[in-house]
Amino acid sequence: MLSFLGRLPLDRIALVLLALVCLVAAGLTWLADHPEHDPRSPLTLDQPEGWATGLKLAALRDDPKTCAVFLERSAISPEILPATGDGACRREDRQQLASASALGFGLSPSTAQTTCAVDAAFARWLRHGIEPAARTHLGQGVARIEHLGTYNCRRIGGGEEGNWSEHATGNAIDIAGFVLEDGTRVSVLNDWNGDAGKGAFLHAVRDAACGPFSTVLSPDYNAAHANHLHLDQAPRTMGYTACR
Repeated sequence: MLSFLGRLPLDRIALVLLALVCLVAAGLTWLADHPEHDPRSPLTLDQPEGWATGLKLAALRDDPKTCAVFLERSAISPEILPATGDGACRREDRQQLASASALGFGLSPSTAQTTCAVDAAFARWLRHGIEPAARTHLGQGVARIEHLGTYNCRRIGGGEEGNWSEHATGNAIDIAGFVLEDGTRVSVLNDWNGDAGKGAFLHAVRDAACGPFSTVLSPDYNAAHANHLHLDQAPRTMGYTACR
């Protein structure tokens, strides 16, 4: 670039530099209008998916303080719980899941102890995945989400050897079904490959979870997940996610 400029008259150099300044200014203005593509812009609940969203979500998984600020910015106020447990099942980051009630959804069972990262991802999933998918495929909203639990001090697969599950630290939640506004229940076990509308909805919410959560496992993965969607926030490099 410098050698190219060195061969130009001064007036041409000035024009080239002015063009570069204008290009940079236009780029910064565009990013200001599209914060979802700007890694410097903080993630918000209503911010659409963009080029930088994956990195911003990864930051929520990696830093509980950044995650707590996101929840506060989203008007979600969880009850922070004291640390508990020992060894691999020690839970330092522990709170009552608050995003469902804050966004107007019921939760069954009504309480769930999770990490901040799960709560934050749940909020994004509700807003950008569950709400639009229900309206599109079922013609109505979701009133309540049914889950099978979050915390279970165990290894993956429940054996005595192998890697510890993200459930061991409450960094995961298993979703069994959804209850619609008219009382209709949509079950992962019964409807994954059943009714076209319900099945399409379940596949859509599975796919939508693959952004905010780092791991999403469905009945398409294996028989152990035939009755639920496993969602967790395992830390991964550069925002990589596993979705099956």
